Amino acid sequence: MFALAVPVVLAELGWMAMGVVDTLMVGPLGPEAIGAVGIGSSLFTAVVIFAMGLLLGLDTLVSQAFGAGRLEDCHRWLLHGVAMSIAVALPAVLALFGIVVLLAHWGLDPAVLPLTQPYLRTLTWSVIPLLMYATFRRYLQGMHVVRPVMIALVAANITNAVMNWVLIYGHLGAPALGVRGSAWATVIARVAMAAYLLVVIVVRERGRRPGLFETPLAIDPAWMRRLVTLGFPAAAQISLEVGVFAAATALAGRLAPTALASHQIALNIAACAFMVPLGIASAGAVRVGHAIGRGDVTAAERAGWTALLFGTVFMACTALLFVSAPRVLIGAFTTDAGVLAIGSSLLLVAAVFQLFDGIQGVATGVLRGLGDTRTPMLWNLFAHWVIGLPLGYALCFGLGVGVVGLWWGLSSGLIICGVALLVAWTRRIRAHTDDEHSRRQRSAR
Repeated sequence: MFALAVPVVLAELGWMAMGVVDTLMVGPLGPEAIGAVGIGSSLFTAVVIFAMGLLLGLDTLVSQAFGAGRLEDCHRWLLHGVAMSIAVALPAVLALFGIVVLLAHWGLDPAVLPLTQPYLRTLTWSVIPLLMYATFRRYLQGMHVVRPVMIALVAANITNAVMNWVLIYGHLGAPALGVRGSAWATVIARVAMAAYLLVVIVVRERGRRPGLFETPLAIDPAWMRRLVTLGFPAAAQISLEVGVFAAATALAGRLAPTALASHQIALNIAACAFMVPLGIASAGAVRVGHAIGRGDVTAAERAGWTALLFGTVFMACTALLFVSAPRVLIGAFTTDAGVLAIGSSLLLVAAVFQLFDGIQGVATGVLRGLGDTRTPMLWNLFAHWVIGLPLGYALCFGLGVGVVGLWWGLSSGLIICGVALLVAWTRRIRAHTDDEHSRRQRSAR
């Protein structure tokens, strides 16, 4: 588990680091720039994450096929993943351009709105390379090939940082594009990482039998339905979770730029911490899927609990860090006194939900390895959208607590979701174990 999880975790951290670097690089432009990048990135992710989530079924399907030794099925799932990416790219692009137009009616701060619209409009051009990257990554990951994913993210981060420096501030003869330059840097980096993983797949598959290029190009509707059946609940789950934070960011955009910048910085820090259990969740999904594919329920149970242990220990450590050094963490992004004060308060709230956030993230992954993507979807809908966001809205705007109240609402949703999904995993793996024991007893008779 550790050998698989480390490169995946580093890849997830690399993914998150791109957003953190964008925030750091536009920081000198002021709180309005930080807020614009935060809102634009959150809205982009809220839309595209559903399309990427549809591909999460590849974790289960590729890993179980690989565990059962059916390499030709792995190749066919890659083909269907590419087809799915192409199919959902256009609706995602249209939705994002529609949001750009509607932003003018969202009540955003007048200083933030004119920066957010061009940022999001430019970022939309990265949809197709991002979906291709997600497909290639799930395919490689399901076959236990994770090092290239890590390398792709490291290279993309270097590209992103360099292009941010060039395009935001106009170095090396380039025009100074400001916030919009940060978006173009992200587009270039995403094209690069998708291209790299494509090259890795082509090189790896040369000489293998059955070969990737021997795979029939016909798209089987039954296979697409199976991918959607697994992927849709996973897409809905991750969209509900990411979407609630995007909605919270949009609500924070109605507050003063200082509160919005504090929210964005604290959210970046908390999201960075969450990338570790998210990577462990992917590793857990693959390990559980491999074990289920070869019919070893005991190994699946062991893999799932190991993943949960890793995630819980790490998030307990980050909670201690948030409590002990909040101003140091916020101070890495800004020296603004107001942002430092509010952001430190937000990190103390984040310390409360860290443990539960890690549990729900990893539990979602190991349940996905079992083929259960519906349970996390339902609990995310209830915990975040029925309880968390309404409570946060009431505390923030109804009782006048401000952005800290918004975060207490989000915290309540994460706590409920973490407890519920841990119970769900326990029951599901116990049911699999009982079924396995029953089959063995029937065989013995």
